[in-house]
Amino acid sequence: MFTIGENLNVINKGIGRAFKERDPKPIREMAEKLAAAKVDFIDINLGPARKDGEELMPWVVKIVQEVTDIPLALDTSNIGAIEAGLKVHKGKAIINSIMARPERYTAMIPICKQYEACMIALLWGPEGLPRDENERGALAAELLYAANEGGIPNEDIFVDPIITPVNIQQQQLMSTLTFMSMLQDIAPGAKSTCGLSNVSNGPPDHLRPILNQTYMIMLERNGMYSCIVDGFDDKILDIARGNRPDVVEIVHKVMDGENMDMGSLSKEMQDYAKTAKVILGHTLYSDSWLEI
Repeated sequence: MFTIGENLNVINKGIGRAFKERDPKPIREMAEKLAAAKVDFIDINLGPARKDGEELMPWVVKIVQEVTDIPLALDTSNIGAIEAGLKVHKGKAIINSIMARPERYTAMIPICKQYEACMIALLWGPEGLPRDENERGALAAELLYAANEGGIPNEDIFVDPIITPVNIQQQQLMSTLTFMSMLQDIAPGAKSTCGLSNVSNGPPDHLRPILNQTYMIMLERNGMYSCIVDGFDDKILDIARGNRPDVVEIVHKVMDGENMDMGSLSKEMQDYAKTAKVILGHTLYSDSWLEI
């Protein structure tokens, strides 16, 4: 599983302040830390950046690329800022993201082609969040067809099915897993990614890591190529790199419906099994699922 570090983000107070004040030091230090963590990509998230995005994005790109050659994902809803960043980016960047809305993809696909970038195809359509795997499939087919017509091959496209919070849209998580198992039939050779931490957006902070880790294992089993993650979550990076086969095995057993003697498992393995059951809908969500 490839990882995209999410930490160079405007919502981080220190980074947001550095963006606003044009202070390169915190940005440089964050990029160095993400490089040391060995993430595969670094996401530069400016948020909307409506006022000064076209000046800010290339400034940040240059600072980051002074200290690392890890490829960057340029993340903002400001199309002008995306293009400004692509102009100065060294190597192949990723546009994060191009929505499945004609007014967005008709404007952005030519930019993607011009700068030979990869793109994240975000399955957010004219009616918003798709309701199930079939609507995800229809949006993916529309967006990838437009991208292919614009000269973008499937291999340069990362499909983002949109992850939803487990505590309010549990069924959507299963729909997303089903869609992921369909993706290669819809778009052979396409890659995929997601904002993994969305699955735990809402539950208490101490429960967020195990939700993210468990769902990442489920997504990878169904074909997910990469995830946008906390680049400083050592356990999620270990799992992504194949260093925790014990955790993966437990989650797969739950997915396969195997009966397990929970009393024979360590507390850590019990927690992963319980979390997998919550995500799969076998157990009703509550903030106390690990205590039951």
